[in-house]
Amino acid sequence: MKTHIRMLANIAVALSLTLAAIGIFGAARKVSSAAPNQGDSETAKYLKEFAAVEPIDTHAHVVNDDPVFVEMLRALHLHILNILVVDRANPPLKALEPQRGQSLAVDRASDGHAVLCTTFDPYLVASTNSVNQAIQQLNADFAQGAVAVKLWKNVGMEIKRPDGSFAMPDDALFQPIFRDIAAHHRTLVAHLAEPDSCWLPPDPDSPDSSYYQEHSEWYMYKHPDHPSKAAILAARDHLLALNPSLRVVGAHLGSMETDVDQVALRFDKYPNFAVDTAARVVYLMRQPRAKVRAFLIKYQDRVLYGTDSGFGQGDDREALNEWRTTYARDWRFFASGDTFEVENHTVHGLSLPREVLVKIFHGNAVRWIPGIIPSR
Repeated sequence: MKTHIRMLANIAVALSLTLAAIGIFGAARKVSSAAPNQGDSETAKYLKEFAAVEPIDTHAHVVNDDPVFVEMLRALHLHILNILVVDRANPPLKALEPQRGQSLAVDRASDGHAVLCTTFDPYLVASTNSVNQAIQQLNADFAQGAVAVKLWKNVGMEIKRPDGSFAMPDDALFQPIFRDIAAHHRTLVAHLAEPDSCWLPPDPDSPDSSYYQEHSEWYMYKHPDHPSKAAILAARDHLLALNPSLRVVGAHLGSMETDVDQVALRFDKYPNFAVDTAARVVYLMRQPRAKVRAFLIKYQDRVLYGTDSGFGQGDDREALNEWRTTYARDWRFFASGDTFEVENHTVHGLSLPREVLVKIFHGNAVRWIPGIIPSR
């Protein structure tokens, strides 16, 4: 009996893969990001519309070059920016290798659908002043096709200098690195600070509640001796002012996720600044529809679509259902006028003009991250 059940399950998986390979996408498994709840035909409809704009996901983390992942990229006409992070508390990410080699393997296997966003080791730079070593490593990655550099939240929230003070984004120590990135016409992707809820008492309704339950080391409410969010964002803004020729994409709505007016203020002040939507679309869904729609139309050249989706060693084809679910849900929000439920909240689609959708899902990535679609 058990053998028979396993055979049926394998047949079902094979069938779903065949459908995906020819561009007929089934309903995704239920995930926290909340799938469109309209069945297979609705999901397929949103993904077909999504694929038609030649979408670019400017925020992904992929170290598994499984052919089924590459096939998903091709089926969705999708390009991704494949981002590296150094996090010494996370064993797979504690050093550039092997993740850099794994990510480059993904890029090679993708036939141009994935390109590298490299990084440097900020722990090493802050503790040993090894700026030249970091610059040499970045330049070597640029030579291998890296089109951007990631600056992660451990700068401002974790890493300390030898004197015990926190290393901040605008520290003079990092300036030669930023100047080198600008000189090579690459883009800095800056994830600095976290959502407001990181500094607030626990709130089960917060989109990030479960994350801080699982990662208390990043829950600043429990670490009042660390820099405030305002201090980190002020240092980020100073970084923008110090480097006017450096293109900076603020990851996760620039950590100003609860109020698009705060993003608009930075756009008006810093012409070298844009933001991606990675893992923060749900925050746009919870703000007034008219306000968010007006913001996206006014600043249609400054917002890049991204998800923060990952595909790691050991993940399989079923893990990619969450990617498809997220893409279908997000496209539905930006493109349609539907009313639907996401995480127990009623969401009203923005029904953005076609030209705005094309910019958010494609054109802005090409402009702000040159090389994200490699030239043939």
